[in-house]
Amino acid sequence: MMLVRFDYNSGGGGTSRFISNWFVETHYYFDFPDELVPVMIRLGLCCMFRDQPIKFVTTTATAISKMKRTDALAKLGRLCMENADALFAALQFCAGNGIGCFRVNSQILPIKTHPVCGYQVGELPDGDEIVRRFKECGQLARKHTLRTCFHPDQFVVLNSPRPDVVDKSVLELEYQGEVAEWIGADVINIHGGGAYGDKSTALADFAHNLDRLSARVRSRLTVENDDKTYTPQDLLPLCKATGIPLVYDVHHHRCLPDELSIEQATKQALATWNREPLFHISSPIDGWEGPKPERHHDFIDVKDFPDCWRGKSITVEVEAKAKEAAVTKLLQELKDGEADSPWFVYLLRCADGSLYTGITNDLPRRLQQHNAGSASRYTRSRLPVVLVYHEEQPSRSQALKRELAIKGLSRQEKESLIESLMKSSK
Repeated sequence: MMLVRFDYNSGGGGTSRFISNWFVETHYYFDFPDELVPVMIRLGLCCMFRDQPIKFVTTTATAISKMKRTDALAKLGRLCMENADALFAALQFCAGNGIGCFRVNSQILPIKTHPVCGYQVGELPDGDEIVRRFKECGQLARKHTLRTCFHPDQFVVLNSPRPDVVDKSVLELEYQGEVAEWIGADVINIHGGGAYGDKSTALADFAHNLDRLSARVRSRLTVENDDKTYTPQDLLPLCKATGIPLVYDVHHHRCLPDELSIEQATKQALATWNREPLFHISSPIDGWEGPKPERHHDFIDVKDFPDCWRGKSITVEVEAKAKEAAVTKLLQELKDGEADSPWFVYLLRCADGSLYTGITNDLPRRLQQHNAGSASRYTRSRLPVVLVYHEEQPSRSQALKRELAIKGLSRQEKESLIESLMKSSK
């Protein structure tokens, strides 16, 4: 279990506390008095497990249609109950294994919106108990600060020229919005749909059909760039016009590039979010020079993880066939990569004369972030800041210990440190 630090940092020193949690600890922190929030990368697991004995169950409309309605509802009720319990187990696993987000299977309530065999939860035997168990999943997620989300199937197309497809898409989104409300999921992510010969008109239709969604769906809805039709550059105007955040899939962007670099697309995608951004990562099964780079590998090549994502408070869903094994492998590789870098403890003098203490493994970049107002709320309101002291440490753990020691010094002792560095550099 990793130790993750939330810091309070003031000019005269500070305090810190350690808690057990699930995310990749990075070397960047937002340090300010009224809200203790770490900068982190949260990795997400998609829908199912490879090795763990946690299974989600489903059925088919063909099987259900052959049963009497009462028998069919009884079976569907059992399946929904099993899936609520499986989701609880999945979240427990995530909480205990460093996985910060879980994507919920679209068929968590099997064939819920089927035109003939579909149902309302209230029709099911023990429908109230099913809802209660899903709400328990939400309570567990909140307890462990886990995130949950949905990614409806490809048949959900809001800009289809066929009214019946749009009707079914809205119905499916509303069902997933209902479950999202029970469990506290904050993302229902869909693709832009087809271009139908005219991207501008197709995206206008997408925007128009947003008005058909309830508030609980609209407030959770996001749109993702794909590897066939819509690039980030295509979708960003839609996102800005409608307030729908962009789920930036870097693998798709590499397969279907546009004029934006990964760094530019990341920056612009981040700006569309009013909550923690969610991105996607995957690697090609046969490498980038292979015949079909869009096909997903079992694992993530850590070199495919964009450098510009490091040090940001984002969720990154790992779309890899090895599922939980791929997530835990990437977690460890990201952690190991940070451990290989030299670390620095530093002191900044703020515009109001106060001193700020922090750690980093990229001192020039960190100073630039501080003066850009993107590193800390404490320094953001006291710009500009000047680097007045730094010292190298052999590891992040040693840097953390030294940082705590410096924060415990008096103002006069900190000034003495600064003066000693000035004398040694002459």
